[in-house]
Amino acid sequence: MATVEALLRAGIERLRVARSETPRLDAELLLGHAIGVDRTVVVAHPEAPVGTDAETRYLDDLARRERGEPVAYIRGFKEFYGLAFATDARALIPRPDTELIVELAEREVARRLSAAPHAVGSPPLRVVDVGTGAGTIAVALGVILRKRGMLGEVEIIGTDDSAEALELARENAVGHVVGDRVRFVEADLLPPVVATPFDLLLANLPYVRSDAIAGLPIAASFEPAHALDGGPDGLSAIRRVIERLPEGVASGGLALLEIAADQAADMEAAVAAALPFWTVTIETDLGGLPRVARIAPPPPDAGAGGGFGGD
Repeated sequence: MATVEALLRAGIERLRVARSETPRLDAELLLGHAIGVDRTVVVAHPEAPVGTDAETRYLDDLARRERGEPVAYIRGFKEFYGLAFATDARALIPRPDTELIVELAEREVARRLSAAPHAVGSPPLRVVDVGTGAGTIAVALGVILRKRGMLGEVEIIGTDDSAEALELARENAVGHVVGDRVRFVEADLLPPVVATPFDLLLANLPYVRSDAIAGLPIAASFEPAHALDGGPDGLSAIRRVIERLPEGVASGGLALLEIAADQAADMEAAVAAALPFWTVTIETDLGGLPRVARIAPPPPDAGAGGGFGGD
């Protein structure tokens, strides 16, 4: 019977040859998945024997990873914001970079509710996650607000133009017991007509430049292409949502849009061109890199109204 150490050693070498970016981590995750334990248990017990069925599962999964399939799709889930999200080819795999949006959104909701607590019967704080995909942002925010006792005062909506992605998002919402407060709507960015603007608009839209797609790790080729390709400069979808912010974001509201680390200047220019009276600041991630654009409408008494174009 093979040991954990022997299987890991062989798996790491196979993944190195297959040019995996993280062969050791991948092998540890896959072996843990095959055995049914956390990766830390695998690392802590190299001498432990591995049963024949688990070894077979591991070798099968290893072959899938050698062909480039993402570990998250093989395992069927991905950790994000301390939660396990179901993942498959219906939607983009959650990235750690996106956790900053959830953190900022949580902080913003808490600030608003603390500053002006909602009276019984008053409308809830409205939050929309545009391009929700697997529902990662919307569900993670819902879970953390529920833990803080705030979810009853907030309405969260996720939108996406992919019906398949929305199916996965609903599964994640139900799995994390927030399906009653987080709902999903099929729409191209925002619905055609926004009856009531949102207090907080969140979005992790495609921002990879088209000519950079081919250079991404092979695992990205298994993900939906439209969820990655942001057009010639990476901002095609983002510009479209910027143009709709005047109708989508309430007076005094806020938009938080994820960007690539090299897009801060382009993002500032895009907002200035479309919404000259709006303000934009760039939030950095833990590595000090630009990651989220914080876009706010002008004060109600600014006069210009922040409409399209302007003078």
